[in-house]
Amino acid sequence: MKKCVIGVVPLVDYEKQSWWMLPGYMEGILEAGGLPLMLPLTDDREVIRQMTDQCDGFLLTGGQDVSPELYGEKRLPQCGECSPERDRMEKMLLEEVLHKNIPVLGICRGIQFLNAALGGTLYQDLPSQRGTGMTHCQKPPYDVPVHEVEIKEGTPLYDLLGCRSLAVNSYHHQAVRQLAPGLEVMAVSEDGLTEGVYMPDRRFVWAVQWHPEFSYRAEENSRKIFAAFVRAAEELRK
Repeated sequence: MKKCVIGVVPLVDYEKQSWWMLPGYMEGILEAGGLPLMLPLTDDREVIRQMTDQCDGFLLTGGQDVSPELYGEKRLPQCGECSPERDRMEKMLLEEVLHKNIPVLGICRGIQFLNAALGGTLYQDLPSQRGTGMTHCQKPPYDVPVHEVEIKEGTPLYDLLGCRSLAVNSYHHQAVRQLAPGLEVMAVSEDGLTEGVYMPDRRFVWAVQWHPEFSYRAEENSRKIFAAFVRAAEELRK
């Protein structure tokens, strides 16, 4: 049987004028049995519709900060570089994906974008807006856990992992502030930040704040997240 196709949103490097990809996103999907394909960056509605016709799932990757304009706020000085092209594309892509009930996995920026696009808000900068002393932006190596999250019982993530506490890696300075309508919390950090969400009324729309693309080689629970995503995409093909 042919592998399910997972469209992976590209990373953007403005200095090098390039689109690029971290191997872990692709390798995590490959190991889980999917076929990852890096998408072009576009806001052409017809091209995006064709993407959703040909892909069985979509991975919303990390990257630049989500623009505060997306959730109706003025940009703070501490807000980092944004990618208007990604914001536009992912908003259009998400609309199509939710309409067609296609599986989605968001990682880091992915959880932030999902929350903002669905009507929630973000901390533009955790250290200045909500400093807690906890490490949320670690230094290399990025596959080493730096804090724990509580997995909420009764959520799909708890059903998948079967544990209440999970040690995770962390590399972000923005985060979910006000949760968007339609999202439910799956995981919370020790200092109270939302670290995992899902949409109960969709086939598979999950997002996590940590980085399974860095930890999947050494950590089984990261592999389980990729595997659950790919299984949901496989079900779409049946």
